[in-house]
Amino acid sequence: MQKRARVIYNPTSGREVLKQSMIDILNILEEAGFEASAYATTPEPKSAENEARRAAKAGFDLVVAAGGDGTINEVVNGIADLHFRPMMAIIPAGTTNDYARALKIPREDPVAAAKVVLKDQRIKMDIGKAGENYFINIAAGGLLTELTYDVPSNMKSIFGYLAYLVKGAELLPQIKPVDMDIEYDGEHFNGKASMFFLALTNSIGGFEQIVPDASLDDGRFTLIIVKASNLVSILHLMVKALNGNHMNDPRIIYRKPKRVKVNPVNDRVMVNIDGEYGGDAPMVFKNLHKHIEMFANLDKIPDDAYDLSEPKVTEAEENFIKQVKKLPEDDTEETDQDKNK
Repeated sequence: MQKRARVIYNPTSGREVLKQSMIDILNILEEAGFEASAYATTPEPKSAENEARRAAKAGFDLVVAAGGDGTINEVVNGIADLHFRPMMAIIPAGTTNDYARALKIPREDPVAAAKVVLKDQRIKMDIGKAGENYFINIAAGGLLTELTYDVPSNMKSIFGYLAYLVKGAELLPQIKPVDMDIEYDGEHFNGKASMFFLALTNSIGGFEQIVPDASLDDGRFTLIIVKASNLVSILHLMVKALNGNHMNDPRIIYRKPKRVKVNPVNDRVMVNIDGEYGGDAPMVFKNLHKHIEMFANLDKIPDDAYDLSEPKVTEAEENFIKQVKKLPEDDTEETDQDKNK
């Protein structure tokens, strides 16, 4: 029986370049041995998720998520809880395309991205489960992440995920840490923090230095708890992160857990899942080890930690670093935290 592939694409992603390339993409999948067809998502909620689930239940062997990270997240949510989960491939057409970056898939040319399937290189990827939802790249929470919901979309693409958090923070007079209670693999953090991250890949907003030792299939998250409590301190911490020098900084906790539970204390803790609001704590996060088989450029993905001997810093990031270095190093961290108790 011939294998079947279903392309689920967002027709509004990438200035409609996906729609223009769809015939070529389907021909490439046919060349790879699949009987290929396509589905254009609609504005209705969970359009991509529902089609992915339908295709999986109909026995399709491959589901191709074509669009931004949001489209990929929806497709994963459509198949993650099924007993039979088809293979996945991705064709990026979003703003940041973190997942494609992590899998070393071409991000500027949809046809080149489709050709990755011809190489027949696959990896069984970890995914995360947050409450009843699934995520592919990152979950985060805390007051600082909540600011992103009010940041204009055009501002979000200036520097990437973390940078637009700071741009959003500048809209407010100050950042206050919130009381957090976080349990992770037998350890326990109970104190004030600005935010926490749970990452599955090395790419966060296009930055590959935030999680330099990321593994795509080790069954573990990278947990980062940011204890820094004010904007100046966070800015300096971001500069260290851009250079890959933040992992042992006392202002953060950096761990590799399989399971994390976040409990609210006095304040509401909203959880951001792959860039979208995903509910409030309390919430349990589980790493589903090697849960979905994904086409990837395996010969371009390092076996171990990413090489940080020469971090790749963009011009925008260099300008950001220069501006932050003009600010005095903050030495009032403890006092500020005491004030917030």
